[in-house]
Amino acid sequence: MVDASNSAGSHSTEKVTVSIVSHGHGALVEQLIEQVLKQSGVAKVLLTLNVPENLALPSSNKLVLVHNTNPKGFGASHNAAFRQCDSEFFCVLNPDIVLSQPIFGGLIEGLLTAGAVLAAPAVISTSGEREDSWRQFPTLGGLLLKFIGEDNSVISFDSKADVVFPAWVAGMCLLFDTQAYQRLGGFDEGYFLYYEDVDICARIWKEGFRLVACPNIKVTHDAQRASRRNSQHMRWHALSMARYFIKFAGRLPAINRT
Repeated sequence: MVDASNSAGSHSTEKVTVSIVSHGHGALVEQLIEQVLKQSGVAKVLLTLNVPENLALPSSNKLVLVHNTNPKGFGASHNAAFRQCDSEFFCVLNPDIVLSQPIFGGLIEGLLTAGAVLAAPAVISTSGEREDSWRQFPTLGGLLLKFIGEDNSVISFDSKADVVFPAWVAGMCLLFDTQAYQRLGGFDEGYFLYYEDVDICARIWKEGFRLVACPNIKVTHDAQRASRRNSQHMRWHALSMARYFIKFAGRLPAINRT
């Protein structure tokens, strides 16, 4: 393990730089680091500590620690990590993800086969059910329907399909083509938390790029749903939603699924 201030900038022959941001996740992130380092194709693992915490981490020259002096938002933290990426692909990974199978080879294959710049796996809950992590873009009409108990944003797809083309994919596990991430300017740091994933997916389609979801590649997610319990998270969620609708209302891109 090396500290960010002393990390070398030499080019790796491996393909994927992984960025993880911990907000005091403790044992969860310790477990994830162990799992990521065992994955094939990993060039570097950038672990950003958004708050001070003591972690028992493995010794590895692939692991780089970044210490935020003040807590940063989701997008700002991953964008800062991206500046240390010198590999072909950049993966954003939530600290509460569990990797029980190899994922990077399959995600890269899906991305290249579809001619996409972003690939995401299926996200499975701890109870074994597939989460609704692939969706249509949020709309004001859709939010009103959801408020009365109807949801028209969920993506339906052929269970035998190798790849699916949703409008957006949730940010628990996102594998980007590095050059495309650079061209997009990374995440919009105007969001502190929530909707960064929707925003960057909308910009991918607006740029004429594509994104894919890979049903056969799976990760497990222990969803915390903090925005439903914590007043600060609820505030962030509301502010992010407002930013998204102001930015994209009436200007959502077309989806090219052919």
